[in-house]
Amino acid sequence: MFTGIIESAGRIVQLVREGSNLDLWVESPLVDQLKIDQSLAHNGVCLTVVGIEGATHRVTAVAETLQKTNLDDLKNGDWVNLERALRVGDRLDGHFVQGHVDAVGLCVERQELEGSWLFRFTYPSSFRKLLVEKGSICVNGVSLTAFACNDNVFTVTIIPYTYNHTNFHKLQPGHRVNLEFDMLGKYILRSMEKA
Repeated sequence: MFTGIIESAGRIVQLVREGSNLDLWVESPLVDQLKIDQSLAHNGVCLTVVGIEGATHRVTAVAETLQKTNLDDLKNGDWVNLERALRVGDRLDGHFVQGHVDAVGLCVERQELEGSWLFRFTYPSSFRKLLVEKGSICVNGVSLTAFACNDNVFTVTIIPYTYNHTNFHKLQPGHRVNLEFDMLGKYILRSMEKA
């Protein structure tokens, strides 16, 4: 379980194919706080730390994960947003995030405003019921508030701190992003459909 509050950005230093899996070696300031078998979100995808070497850690993404996320788009030198799992008793500053990506969205607009940045994304219309005006959405692991939600498009604005401390400063129109819709909304919708 995560909160969508990014702790650090990490840089991809090596990508290795092992059959249908992809091993990612990531360099980050968090490495000294990691241990083998720990859950760590990478662009909002919960992955298990399977190796630590120097200033890097290694995780493995299986074929199912690669098909449902943007991790297969990564190249050496790319930046990923990192968050360690929530500890019981921690403050919940974002919203409940499972690290289970629901869909891949597409950045269709980036606009610099006076002191913030606006990003607009498209997403598969089959998820339309899960996104509400002023509701929570997780984009590349970042807990954000969606607005201007129309059909299969939503908008977020990014404050300077988030822009500078996540990979949003690299995000451009045409880039794919990982989306996780609000977990509480998913359960409410499911219970209403069953009633």
